[in-house]
This record gives sequence, structure tokens and C-alpha cells, in this order.
Amino acid sequence: MSAREEFDAWAADGRDRGMEERHWHTAKHALARLPVEAGDTVLDLGTGSGYVLRALRDTADIGRGYGLDASPEMLRNARSYTDDPQVGFLRGDFDALPLATDSVDHVFSMEAFYYAPDPKHTLEEIRRVLRPGGTFYCAVNYYEESEHTHAWQDNISIDMTLWSAADYRRAFREAGLVVAEQDEIPDREVEIPPASEFPTEEWETREAMVDRYRTHGTLLTVGVAPA
Repeated sequence: MSAREEFDAWAADGRDRGMEERHWHTAKHALARLPVEAGDTVLDLGTGSGYVLRALRDTADIGRGYGLDASPEMLRNARSYTDDPQVGFLRGDFDALPLATDSVDHVFSMEAFYYAPDPKHTLEEIRRVLRPGGTFYCAVNYYEESEHTHAWQDNISIDMTLWSAADYRRAFREAGLVVAEQDEIPDREVEIPPASEFPTEEWETREAMVDRYRTHGTLLTVGVAPA
């Protein structure tokens, strides 16, 4: 199954809103660090329901937002959630971004980058579209150090890239991006029951759940295009 087919099915089932709700726990903290200024142009890579761009228009007064996704059904839903003329949605692939060179101030991606079939080339494309001094904020929950996310690959037909934090830093630099920051953002909104209530339907131990949500959470890697 292709990425398009997989996420078309998710959108048809309404799972785009579910992802939005879960991802917002840590996405909002990553977005709060994004150095956006009024009028900036932002690309949301793997936009899903488009919630990132709606939030940035509401809170940061960005000038133009582009949401890119491989799934026409995800984009159909995203368009139905906003009538903002400054937010546009593009059908496209991560390996050939449909934007001009040096045309974007910031690229943001939440829980999508690891679906890129050639992530190193995707980083080269991100570097291409970023203006000098522009940033790429890449947020992922599926990464090497967060071992309790590794089983996700068993539940999806698309190949996912499992990189470590060091792998992300290395790949950013090889693509010509300066690594300005890397951090693990904990999810403090998921409620973790007391040890006496384990095992649960999804977790054998409380320690495993703490490791997933509090110790690791979301890995945020920030790259900057050299000025």
C-alpha cells in the first residue's frame, strides 16, 4: 500500500482529527519555539488536518502557509477545516517539494518526516526551498532512543525510517543545514496510572509508559539554512 492509500484510508475514518489531538500535546511546545515573524511563509510537511497552519495563523500572524501532504483525502479534510485564504494545501511528495528555491521562511513537520522514502533527499529539498536563515523544525516520536515506538512499523504498510538523534543531526548537516538545537519534549498530558493498575491493555509496566511519554516523548531537531 502506498502512503497515499494508507492516509486516504485514515482520513476517511476521521483519524486525522485523532492525530491532531494526540500530536498537539507536544507539537504546541515545538511551535512555540519556532522563530516566526508576522508575514513569514511556512511550509507544513505532512500537514494532515492542517492544524499547525491554523494555529500559526491564529497566534503568529504568518503571511502564507502551505500544507503539503501525499493524501488527497487528508487535504480535502484540511481544506474543509479552514476558509483562510492565506492557507493553501498542496498535493505532493517529500522528494520533490512543489515550491521555488529560497521561497520559504520556515518548514515544520510533526510526525511525518520518517515516512519520506528518501529522507536524505527530502532534507536536500527542504534546504533548497528555505531562504537563507530559514529554519526546519522536525518533530518525531518514532526514533531509535524511544524504543517503545519501534513496534509502530508492524502496524503500517509504509516503510518508516528509524533514525537516532545522532542520525538526525548528521543527516541535517550533510544536507547543508546547521543544527541549532535538539531536544526531547515530554508529553505531560497523557495520564499515567499508578503502578497498581498495570498491566493495561497497551502497557505491561508503568515504567515503560513513563519512558515513552515522559522520558523521551517527541524528538525535536532544528536546522538552519546558512545565511
